Amino acid sequence: MTVHNKTRHCQIVDCTIRDGGLVNNWDFSVEFVQDLYEALNEAGVEYMEVGYKNSPKLLKGSEDAGPWRFLNDDFLRKVIPEKKKTKLSALVDVGRVDPDDILPRSESMLDLIRVACYARDTEKAIELATMFHERGYETTINIMALSNVMDNELTESLALISDSPIDVVYIVDSYGSLDPDDFRYLVEKFRRSLKHKRLGVHTHNNMQLALANTLTAAEMGVELLDASVYGMGRAAGNCHTELLLAKLAKAEYNLRPLLGMIEKHMVTLREKEEWGYLIPYMVTGVLDEHPRSAMAWRASSEKDEYLKFYDKMTTPEVFPKG
Repeated sequence: MTVHNKTRHCQIVDCTIRDGGLVNNWDFSVEFVQDLYEALNEAGVEYMEVGYKNSPKLLKGSEDAGPWRFLNDDFLRKVIPEKKKTKLSALVDVGRVDPDDILPRSESMLDLIRVACYARDTEKAIELATMFHERGYETTINIMALSNVMDNELTESLALISDSPIDVVYIVDSYGSLDPDDFRYLVEKFRRSLKHKRLGVHTHNNMQLALANTLTAAEMGVELLDASVYGMGRAAGNCHTELLLAKLAKAEYNLRPLLGMIEKHMVTLREKEEWGYLIPYMVTGVLDEHPRSAMAWRASSEKDEYLKFYDKMTTPEVFPKG
């Protein structure tokens, strides 16, 4: 297979545990996480996002979540006693993390901390990510739900980030509603506003465009590409790590370990938990809506009544906006 020189710069951030945890309440066994870390190392994947680093005291109803919802450094050391080539990442949400819970990088298993925010919270995200930067971490700001952000508001957010020490800024298609043309527009806009920053992308598969959108961004020079094994992630899931790795075809990438991981763990997990392309998720993607209404529909007795769901979603008074 030929290597595409225009994607040689790319690095994969595997989000199976963090984004996939939204599907099963982060109920992954230690064996699952250890096997995934080994598989990603052997496959040559550069980063593994091993969960959230939010603070339990700042989130209601967090008691039932698995340990990957609130990463504990001591626990992580036991799970991954030997750090290998694949770096470890965690995500925090603005307003859901106590900075005192984040150790300096020299004392932590983590290499990368990513801060997720909506455009309106950009200043808070910069403050938080700058603090992590000063503690030695690689940092990103991930601006969510970009399909719902007014262009002038995004321009203001990017201007604020431009002057910050943040390493990477992410283009996030939270609703899975964007297509390759949208990504071309956004990558060009981010590039113009963030001349000295690296870029990343996080895509969702509501319209089966996660891979196409990710590759479009990659070919335009975007460096960090989010993906998850077997596409595991909230609702329609993410770009598939195994597909992305095979398509990028870098010499150091090896598809075989990921297929072993899917065979050993993901097939049976997919029988128990639901994620991936399904019509209600397609509908919310087409309508540029958060998938929460589709997730609720799939949990109901009417889950396969697609026409009824579509009619409800296109009748404004049924699911109020906001």
